Amino acid sequence: HSFTDFYRWELRLSQKEIAALILKKSGFDFGTILDLVPMERGESGRLVRLKVIGSLLTLTVGKELEIRRWLSESHLYSSAFTVEKQEISNGVPGVFVLRGAGWGHGVGLCQIGAAVMASKGYTHKEILEHYFLDANLEKRYE
Repeated sequence: HSFTDFYRWELRLSQKEIAALILKKSGFDFGTILDLVPMERGESGRLVRLKVIGSLLTLTVGKELEIRRWLSESHLYSSAFTVEKQEISNGVPGVFVLRGAGWGHGVGLCQIGAAVMASKGYTHKEILEHYFLDANLEKRYE
């Protein structure tokens, strides 16, 4: 992976893939997945509430980690994503495209951002001061 793989990412799931994945991960049978509707985003732009609309069931997922878990075999890189529906036939999307940014939960030091800064020549002190604005670095050992 390059650093940009994590900064901007895209996941394409067919109707069959997304329906099977959500059933497996959530334990709920939504039937055909008709829509994924972002309901609320936190300050970082990450989704904290996502409504899953199915032909059999509609539920709102209310935790950022659960959203990431339901939509990926492992975990989505981030819940900062948009949803695009493609190949719609009779109101049923054939493909869902999730386009996202970042990796992780959006709090504290970003490993990818720090790695990119280091690759551009920033020092450890500059990187830490970028992420922890009011912190003071001091040497505590000799």
